[in-house]
Amino acid sequence: MIATLLFNTIVMPKQLTIALVVVILAGAVWGVLKLSKEAGPVGEDRSVFYEAQNQQHINVGEEHPPYNSNPPSGGWHYELTSRKGFHTEPVPDEYIVHNLEHGDVWIAYHPRISDEAKETLRKFAFSKIIITPRESNDTDIALVAWERVDAFNLEGGPVPEDRIHDFIKRYRNRGPEKIPAGMKEATFN
Repeated sequence: MIATLLFNTIVMPKQLTIALVVVILAGAVWGVLKLSKEAGPVGEDRSVFYEAQNQQHINVGEEHPPYNSNPPSGGWHYELTSRKGFHTEPVPDEYIVHNLEHGDVWIAYHPRISDEAKETLRKFAFSKIIITPRESNDTDIALVAWERVDAFNLEGGPVPEDRIHDFIKRYRNRGPEKIPAGMKEATFN
């Protein structure tokens, strides 16, 4: 009887504690796996790879050979970067190429898109994202990272937010010079 009492007061709580710890750990592992699966891109990667022509700094206004993508996704750039966020005025490509080198993502929109589409793009103005109008885009919207471009027209439809989220998840902070989010950078604006 004393042995049974000791067994019930000492061993059973240990077994329950171990079982509880196992359940908690299994739940934590499941949660981490679920979050990591949801955190990654889910759609098709529609971007095109363009090898960066170089990482050369040039003086403001200095001539350079043409870029191999539109918008540019690597190559000659000015020493300063551009301020991140949503812009209503164009920013010279050479500043933004430096942003790309630091791992930023550029959403270049043609000024002809609707105000509603611009407001949708404004929602993406978070860490390491720069959004600018760009008259010389061949398409309505171009998503650009170092050596990657995903360009498309809206064709009267809404802005494909999932496509933009996926591009950002795939390519943000993937430039050759990793600058942590929130770190102060020298900008021209």
